[in-house]
Amino acid sequence: MDLMKLMTAIIKPFKLDDVREALAPLGIQGLTVSEVKGFGRQKGQTEIYRGAEYRISFLPKIKIEIAVSDTQVEQVIEAILDAAHTGKIGDGKIFVSELNQVIRIRTRETGNEAL
Repeated sequence: MDLMKLMTAIIKPFKLDDVREALAPLGIQGLTVSEVKGFGRQKGQTEIYRGAEYRISFLPKIKIEIAVSDTQVEQVIEAILDAAHTGKIGDGKIFVSELNQVIRIRTRETGNEAL
């Protein structure tokens, strides 16, 4: 049975290229990137617009989703941690979930072969 994980990383937008470059040597064949907004401990920020102060409660972030074989999980975590780290609040999070099935539409391959 193929053991696979779906890894989701929320990172600062300017760290995307660093993370992508860190994943390439690991043989990561593909990833999905989305522009998202959110907040955690950062709590948003205050902006001035036309003399009025207002609060932005959601900050721009990048969400990266990667399907990997179980054997790659620790390497991918380390690569993302090293590449996305700034040491400042808002560096992001990595979530690892079970992935029950993957199917490549073009070839109908399943499991790790579909990754």
